[in-house]
Amino acid sequence: MLSGHRTAAVCLLAVTGLVGLPAGGAAWGVPCSKSLGKKDGTAWSIVPSSGSGSRPAQDGRPYFYMEGAPGAVLEDTVTVTNPGSEPTTVRLRAAEAYNREDGSFAVRDTKGKKPQDAGSWLRLADDVVRIPPRTAARVPFTVAVPDGAMPGDHPAAIVAENGGRKAGVRVHLRVSGPTLSAVTVEDVTIEDDLITYSLVNRGNTVLEPKLAVHAEGLFGEVLDRKARSLALELLPGRKVTLREPWTDRPAFDSVRVELTVSADGAAKDSEAAEVRFVPWAGVAGGIAAVGGFTTLAVFAVRRRRAVEEFKSELQPHDGQRELVSAGTGDKQ
Repeated sequence: MLSGHRTAAVCLLAVTGLVGLPAGGAAWGVPCSKSLGKKDGTAWSIVPSSGSGSRPAQDGRPYFYMEGAPGAVLEDTVTVTNPGSEPTTVRLRAAEAYNREDGSFAVRDTKGKKPQDAGSWLRLADDVVRIPPRTAARVPFTVAVPDGAMPGDHPAAIVAENGGRKAGVRVHLRVSGPTLSAVTVEDVTIEDDLITYSLVNRGNTVLEPKLAVHAEGLFGEVLDRKARSLALELLPGRKVTLREPWTDRPAFDSVRVELTVSADGAAKDSEAAEVRFVPWAGVAGGIAAVGGFTTLAVFAVRRRRAVEEFKSELQPHDGQRELVSAGTGDKQ
């Protein structure tokens, strides 16, 4: 059992349904009851245990909330429920949490690999749990915060698996100490109907960034989107690449597009990019028309010159006129 470990207040957030979540998936603190796999009505589930931890609730906690200093050993309990009529066996393991490049939340199993952060601090009392029919099993676990751990948020996860089905419990550990919230926007580019950019969490806390977009052209303002939430949790030290649609961009203009990112507790950061919009089809048509007109003009000038030269050849020269005049005088 874990009673021999000393406990401390911890900030540990956990939410199920994290394995393979799409971009902008469940936020910290969303009720956790989702399990991935077949929906057969008898699927087992994994949730934070009720009646324990720092924030117990009568109807079950939606997340763990704890905070510990370096050197502390934190403990809590996760519950695996089997509502079916047959016993089931579930395997549990710790995992690292991270953002994919597109911003979606994912986990990296530590099994067979060397964990790098909070995933290596988490220990489950049992790795394999056999659950009788219509029974819930409570599995204790500890988080041993190492001495010298950096203050701030350290997200991890508990992954449960059975028969090809997976469910995850998000685990966000906050190590006591100074915190810094900082986010930057980088690599802004505009191509076709998309504005592509990167966000980087340069602090040590989980951020929910907001984005504002403003664009000025030669003829005035062409785009003004006020700051709005991106429905994204940006983990410490992570960089994600996102895209902003811009379907009503001008057809012909030179535009400066500026993106501004903000987050609670973090200073705003901006980056701009310039782009020229040219209706190449129209330009090509205009060039073709000008080229055709020029060709016709040159042809007309050359034809006129040729006619004039031909007429000139038909007229007698001055010497010929003198001979004609002289011949006429002799006849008289």
